[in-house]
Amino acid sequence: MNFLFAWRYFKAKKSTNAINIISWISMVAIMCITFAFIVVLSVFNGFEGLVKSLYSSFYPNILISPQQGSKSITLTPEQLKQIGGIKDVVGYARVIEEKTLLLNDDIQYPVVLKGVDEGYAKVTGVSENMVRGEYNIGTGDRPFIVLGNGVEGGLGVASDRNLYPLLAYIFRGGESTSATDLYQSVAAENINTAGAFLIQADIDNKYAITNIDFMRRMLSLQPNQYSQVEVALTDEDKADAAAKQIRQLLGKDYVVATRYEQNKSLYSVMTLEKWAIYGILTLMLIVAAFTMIGGLTMLVLEKQKDIQVLKAMGANRGLIQKIFLSEGLLLAGLGAVTGILLAVGFCWAQVQFHLIPLEGGTFLINYYPVQLVPGDFLLTICTVMLIAFLASWFPSRKAAFQPIELKS
Repeated sequence: MNFLFAWRYFKAKKSTNAINIISWISMVAIMCITFAFIVVLSVFNGFEGLVKSLYSSFYPNILISPQQGSKSITLTPEQLKQIGGIKDVVGYARVIEEKTLLLNDDIQYPVVLKGVDEGYAKVTGVSENMVRGEYNIGTGDRPFIVLGNGVEGGLGVASDRNLYPLLAYIFRGGESTSATDLYQSVAAENINTAGAFLIQADIDNKYAITNIDFMRRMLSLQPNQYSQVEVALTDEDKADAAAKQIRQLLGKDYVVATRYEQNKSLYSVMTLEKWAIYGILTLMLIVAAFTMIGGLTMLVLEKQKDIQVLKAMGANRGLIQKIFLSEGLLLAGLGAVTGILLAVGFCWAQVQFHLIPLEGGTFLINYYPVQLVPGDFLLTICTVMLIAFLASWFPSRKAAFQPIELKS
């Protein structure tokens, strides 16, 4: 019954046009902010999904690395076989990495050089993100190097057709640095380029990839010594369970991290940014709610006689309050539903027709990505209705406590 009264009050012509105007303004404001909620959160979801997909092309589902203070781990073929036999594990790659100085004539560029085995192409998506040349790490005797796009630019080489090899300087493993003779502590060797990959700037500017046997020779490591082992799974959602099994298998001398744990700061920042966006939009909604408070307050003054008649007919304070609460929720609901429909339509058009492009042309895509998430719809509706309820509470409370005065 209270919604029936609210609907009649919403449609009925008021004696003062200002009440109608304020009601429509509050509904349009809620519609616009709801539209902004869905669109902005969807764009953020699009960028978040894009960044995660880029990082997933380089960072494995599970990473096995040494404890802090140690630079290498020792894993026997039997242990590696046991890791490969764990349910949901589809492959693994052995990795030896070290900070390296690459030289192209007089140009120097420091990188993290990863020596990987033949399984690396199946564990990560580097081989699928080549922009020049080919993914070819060569052999231990004749190694090739695959450069990050930023590394390639920093060295000033064309990796797919470089005529002269690069010179790699690496500090030898297990040997102390001598202040009098640095050459005794440094290994240097020529290495030819095979191509360049493009994933994400933080990765492209830092990493290069080569053959694991080349790195083992340069660092003087034992056959079973590695910097880390990268593990691929059938399903990302099974990472926690698989990591737990690997920890039980290897013991406490190893760090076993899921992709989330490898990039915990990145995921935390993205989550914080999303909640910051939500907070800003909520503040805008609260400001818009003041318009609703004004409109409902004027409606209560407009319907004073109706309130007194309803009370004289036996309506209690609770019913009167529910009527005006319903009026506020009706305004908010109509605005929210309209805003959501417009936002869904806009997001669909953005995906299909790329209405708003990304300026600069330096990103992997040329338009703002959007991704609609059901949780955002639920969060938006709950936020709008909660603020509408609070904004309607005070005018409805005032209406409920109107005294019965049929004669003036």
